[in-house]
Amino acid sequence: MAHIDQFGYGWITPALSYALSVLGSVLGLLCAQRAREATATAQRAWWLMLAAWAIGGTAIWSMHFMAMLGFSVTGAPIRYDIGLTAASALIAIVMVGVGLFIAGLGRPLLIKVIIGGVIAGAGVAAMHYTGMAAMRVNAEIHYDSTRVGLSIAIAVVASAVALWLALNVKGTLAVFGSALIMGVAVNGMHFTGMYSMSATLHEERGALAGATASNLLVPIVLAVILVVIGLVYAVLAAPNADDRAGMAYLQNRIADREDNPPAPAAPAPDPHGLAARFQSRR
Repeated sequence: MAHIDQFGYGWITPALSYALSVLGSVLGLLCAQRAREATATAQRAWWLMLAAWAIGGTAIWSMHFMAMLGFSVTGAPIRYDIGLTAASALIAIVMVGVGLFIAGLGRPLLIKVIIGGVIAGAGVAAMHYTGMAAMRVNAEIHYDSTRVGLSIAIAVVASAVALWLALNVKGTLAVFGSALIMGVAVNGMHFTGMYSMSATLHEERGALAGATASNLLVPIVLAVILVVIGLVYAVLAAPNADDRAGMAYLQNRIADREDNPPAPAAPAPDPHGLAARFQSRR
């Protein structure tokens, strides 16, 4: 068996992967909060779609890729199939989005959260193992079925909890606290799946097709930065419930003034008849 190292750069990659998962979770929960406050179905669907990008794309897939930078198989260089790598990102975003739409549209029900969590969790697991299938290495990769099953179970439970948090969490401190928990769950699923792996080196080692992790790093980091900037702008630019309440209050005050204009002011008392005397002189 070949030696597998999960932390080739020490604790830098797991720390960065955890930070990404927390950042994506914060943005996803804020978008979900905006979805709950939306008054129209189209607006709610828009915010849920942004939440899917934040959670599925940043909190889950970007975290996976960042953690993979520290992964290595001793004696075997690694390349990545670009098409499968992109497909794994799409799987995460779409499946998390489906789970969010099931749980977030209509009446909030526990059974909808469970169904959405199973679908989203299956998507997270599919993303992870599709990303692993994109890996090209001169070795035979084996998976321990028990640990694979455990990683899938963690993904499903974590997704259901994430959906419940997305539907219920309010307030800045609650959002950040929930994001910290979601980050632990996402990373726990990833590294449980990674520790299910073992590798046997091939005797004949040919040239590998695909891109190295460093080749993919720059475009992925740029894409993540653009997505995060877009999400932050969307969250900050959109009025929240307090803003809408304030605008409604001002509009009601203006409407009241138009319907009930103030009575004209009464003339000031003139006990000495100065105004009449002034008019007579003119």
